[in-house]
Amino acid sequence: MTNANKQLAILGASGQGKVVADLAEQLGYKIRFYDDAYPSKTRIEHWSISGTLDDLLECDVNTFEVIVAIGNNAIRKEKSLILEQSQFTFAKLIHPSAVVSQYAKISVGSVVFAGAVINAFAEIGKGCIINTASIVEHDTKVGDFSHICPNTALAGAVKIGECCWVGIGSQVKQMITVGEHTLIGAGSVVVKSLPANVTAYGIPAVIIKSDN
Repeated sequence: MTNANKQLAILGASGQGKVVADLAEQLGYKIRFYDDAYPSKTRIEHWSISGTLDDLLECDVNTFEVIVAIGNNAIRKEKSLILEQSQFTFAKLIHPSAVVSQYAKISVGSVVFAGAVINAFAEIGKGCIINTASIVEHDTKVGDFSHICPNTALAGAVKIGECCWVGIGSQVKQMITVGEHTLIGAGSVVVKSLPANVTAYGIPAVIIKSDN
């Protein structure tokens, strides 16, 4: 089902904003960009930028839905909470080529890109990025504002904490828990659970940095 004649305000006019806008237009949305670099930055590709976050907050909350298209998890969370407190309605964007189980749950503010698979009873938190061709297997839970990068595979019953980053091409073994604010480097294979606030990398992944 398309969203013909609906308007979407996208906060964040960068690479993430481009791919979100492309997907939203495929779903029938009319796009309006906002970015705090305005007015020094007035365009992103062929799209014009209408103002800053403050300008967006001055708009009627019934005018359009919103998405925060910022790759940095912490900033995406910060801006999303501001919009949430102002009673804006968040969109949920799912690419037509994504395969999403009827029993999966995807929260508002999240974006599921082309070729992604989300299987039965998986749960995606709010404000997440489920990127191109990633796999979220059955019973896996992805915490709010996390980013599952392209070609990543999360096996069954994995738990990913809030604001995590699972790098491109990574694999996470079944029933693994990854604590909040943890970063998994590109191409890693996670075979043991990881605590919060660490950076892990490698095959198998080992902790290379801790902020605890």
